[in-house]
Amino acid sequence: MARYIEAYCRLCRRTGTKLMLKGERCFTQKCALERRDAPPGPHASGRKRRPKVSERGLQLMEKQKAKYTYGTFERQFRRFFEEASRAQGITGDNLVVLLERRLDNVVFRLGFADSRSQARQVVRHGHIRLNGRRTDVPSCLVKAGDVIEWRKESKNSEYYKTLVEKIEDKDVPAWMSLEKENMTGRVLSLPATGEIKTNFNEKAIVEFYSR
Repeated sequence: MARYIEAYCRLCRRTGTKLMLKGERCFTQKCALERRDAPPGPHASGRKRRPKVSERGLQLMEKQKAKYTYGTFERQFRRFFEEASRAQGITGDNLVVLLERRLDNVVFRLGFADSRSQARQVVRHGHIRLNGRRTDVPSCLVKAGDVIEWRKESKNSEYYKTLVEKIEDKDVPAWMSLEKENMTGRVLSLPATGEIKTNFNEKAIVEFYSR
C-alpha cells in the first residue's frame, strides 16, 4: 500500500496553507509555515513571493489541499469524488461529508489522536473497535449509530494512559458524542456541511474534475 514518507510540513509550505498535519505543533512557533512560508524546493529560501497561478492551477491546489488534509492518494480521492457525484445533492458538499466519515478522521475528531496521520496509525495498529469488532482500515466509512471504542488490550498502553489525562480538554463535533469515562465515541448522525470547517474550496475541486 502506498504511503507518504516525506516531511508533512513540506505539504503546508507547498500549498501556503496550514493543513494542521502535525497536531499541536501546528499551533506553536515550530510550525514550518510560521518560520518559512516559501514553497519547498531549490533556492526556496530566496523566494519572497509565490508565482502567479492560473485558474486551473488554483483548482488543482484546492484538490491537493483536500488530499493532504485527509491523507488520501489520487486514486482513492477520485473514487470518493465519483461516489459524491453519483449521490443526490451538491457534489462538493457530498465529497466533504464522505471524507469526514472516514474512520481515521472520526478517531481524530473524537480526540483519540492529535492529527489524522496519528489517527491512521492508531487504526492500522488495531487499537480501535468499530461496533464491537476490531478494524484496521482507516478509510472505512462510519454511519449514524456506529460506536467507536478502544480495544481492551490497548488500554494498557502508555499512549492510552496519557490520552485519558488529556481527553478532558477535547471538544467533539455536534454530530458525534464522547463518553470520556470509558473512552467511547458514537456517531449521532451524518455530518452536515455547516458543521464542517475546511481549509479548501470544494467547489474548485468539482470544477477541476468537471473539465
